[in-house]
Amino acid sequence: MLIGNVQPNDPELKYTPNGTAVCKFKLVTSETYKDSEGKQIDRAEWHRIVVWGKLGETCSTYLKKGSRIYLEGRIRTPDTYEKDGKTIYPSAEIIMDSLLMLDSKPSDQSNGKKETSTAAENVSDKTNDSDDLPF
Repeated sequence: MLIGNVQPNDPELKYTPNGTAVCKFKLVTSETYKDSEGKQIDRAEWHRIVVWGKLGETCSTYLKKGSRIYLEGRIRTPDTYEKDGKTIYPSAEIIMDSLLMLDSKPSDQSNGKKETSTAAENVSDKTNDSDDLPF
């Protein structure tokens, strides 16, 4: 589970040879804390995000640089490979399973008014089997 901002670019959407959508972008998460001397420390962490299928197309359509999101996913580290005689150890990726958009978005703009409402739109590729639940 991560909460952060899409940075430094908009998500990039591509398709595999068999037509499956794959969207990639970076997410920055941040924290602020005080060290032992009371000095405030700001720390940012960058994460490589990969999103497959319909959810990837949704990310490409609605997310932009700076978008604030909550995501759930799993960590995957790609296999090592050889390049120019050297072993390359790729960094870990987060494979996104679900998304919650946290930005404010314009609501009704009639009468020339600009109003905003909080957008909390949950998007997931998981099927919802909750129809059988008794509650």
